[in-house]
Amino acid sequence: MSTAKPIRDFTDLDVWKAARDLRRELYKVAKALPEHEKYGLASQMRRAATSVTANIAEGFGRFGYQENAQLCRQARGSLYELRDHLTTSVDEGYLSVAEGEKLQALAQMVGRLLNGYLRATLALKRNAAA
Repeated sequence: MSTAKPIRDFTDLDVWKAARDLRRELYKVAKALPEHEKYGLASQMRRAATSVTANIAEGFGRFGYQENAQLCRQARGSLYELRDHLTTSVDEGYLSVAEGEKLQALAQMVGRLLNGYLRATLALKRNAAA
């Protein structure tokens, strides 16, 4: 007997929940960046963080498995963009190395969950076609 809660909405997905946590953390970082980064790095960071959760949500709402998979891939691209923004933040001294590593680890965990969700989505597609 399974105790897993059924997935009825994108907000039930572990990957979306983890990406949401990451987004919250990145918004805090963006808010603390220097004023001269308000329209540069801070804006890019917020948009990329929002893109990860939004693409997961949009993919969940799509009818076809292939559309969902494509939006997962877009979310993954935004996640890698975020990781680069974190590297820039450390390089420029806006974040400590320790804080950057902590956030990179969180981003990598989201990436693993996203890859698992993508694999599961593609497996469902294969099973539906069989």
